[in-house]
Amino acid sequence: MYEFYQLLTIAGVFVYWLVIAGISIRVVAKRRSIGVSLAWLMIIYIVPLGGAFAYLLFGELNLGKKRALRAELMFKPYGEWFKKLYEYRQYRPHVASLYGQSISAICEKQVGIPALADNHLTLCSETYEILDQLIADINQAKCTILLEFYIWHPGGRADDVANALIQSANRGVQIRLLLDAAGSRHFFKSHWPKQMKASGIQVISALEVSPFRMFFRRLDLRLHRKIVVIDNVIGYTGSMNLVDPKYFNQDAGVGQWIDVMVRITGPSVPVLNSIHAWDWEVETNQRFLPEPPTCLAHDDSEITDLVQVIPSGPGMREEVIHRVLLQSIYQAQKSIVITTPYFVPSDNLHMALVIAAQRNVQVDIIIPDKNDSIMVEWASRAFFSELLEAGVNIHRFKGGLLHTKSVVIDSNHCLIGTVNWDMRSLWLNFEVTLAVDNLEFTETLQQVQQGYLADADQICPIQWEKRSLANRTAERLFYLFSPLL
Repeated sequence: MYEFYQLLTIAGVFVYWLVIAGISIRVVAKRRSIGVSLAWLMIIYIVPLGGAFAYLLFGELNLGKKRALRAELMFKPYGEWFKKLYEYRQYRPHVASLYGQSISAICEKQVGIPALADNHLTLCSETYEILDQLIADINQAKCTILLEFYIWHPGGRADDVANALIQSANRGVQIRLLLDAAGSRHFFKSHWPKQMKASGIQVISALEVSPFRMFFRRLDLRLHRKIVVIDNVIGYTGSMNLVDPKYFNQDAGVGQWIDVMVRITGPSVPVLNSIHAWDWEVETNQRFLPEPPTCLAHDDSEITDLVQVIPSGPGMREEVIHRVLLQSIYQAQKSIVITTPYFVPSDNLHMALVIAAQRNVQVDIIIPDKNDSIMVEWASRAFFSELLEAGVNIHRFKGGLLHTKSVVIDSNHCLIGTVNWDMRSLWLNFEVTLAVDNLEFTETLQQVQQGYLADADQICPIQWEKRSLANRTAERLFYLFSPLL
């Protein structure tokens, strides 16, 4: 009997070694960033069985076999739709700035989407202004209303939007609503889905979360886009979820969320529509590719907003937004202003910011003073010392949870959308951002950023170095997990 237990122990150790060795080899073979690989290896070896199980659940970008196959088959028809955009007069690469040309080159090669001119962009920076304008546009809709959000939280003015949609559906407007299952869980537990469906609104829960599904798809993949398209002529995107900040997350102790949205008319609206169509088809296998943009006559000497729509996420080409951010930083000559609620940059982005500051580019990063994620808060602080030493200015916004995701480069071009400066946005979530090559719009965004700076405290490098040993320890601990946040 002793020999049996001895053999059983040896066999158990051997199987355990095979599992750990096999997963370790798989981690290395994936050829991701060294930080991500080391973080996973550390988890696997510190918490052997739990770490290995966690890697199988969350370690790889597993969209699920059905969705992944569907997305692969979608590349050809959607690619053909995007190719038609190059034939339109609004495709005018010769009028773009050098910055715009380089960003468009990346996007054309990565996702096949060109930048288009003749848009009109309006920046809305007040929550209730955004909701009022959205309701007004919904009330004027004639044919279709398409929406997708990470969070729809019932209460306040968000309910007014729901009622406006129901009224539009009752007068014959076709409405398709796509919401992330995890982010909008309160919405799906409310009476609104049933009431909307009774009016003919199609309501779909994206990326359902359940214990059964964890064996077939990575559970923390999230639909993080915010898109509204009305009649294929009016579009919205930006950082704001469909919430009334007075009714949302009030017990988090971070204040009301501060957001912006961009209202768009012009040829980029059908491009946003096509992204909604992509997400809808991945989830439902129903295809609703939109009509292409209307080619309006114009004077070549008059250029309105040149917009590059940039989607990213599982099933799409990898790292496109990450590369656009890097290129934007590399090209900056005078200034970079960043607003983000979650700042846990990749090693490449972190180094790019340090180098930008060292070559005398003024770099300002505006983050919330209080964050709703403790892990992100501490991991973020781990990057401050090197940034401050290089001359980067870090500002902590006091007026609530600053949720705006924006980058202004040299005061004349910008990025704005749904993308946070963390690994989740850059590699995991379904995201969308706009690269805008227009001085007037960029100046408006810059004014909004200056308003944030006026309500923020700048971190003093000398005072920062005096922080306690306990704080430094916590920062380093959470930094080790930063590639996974």
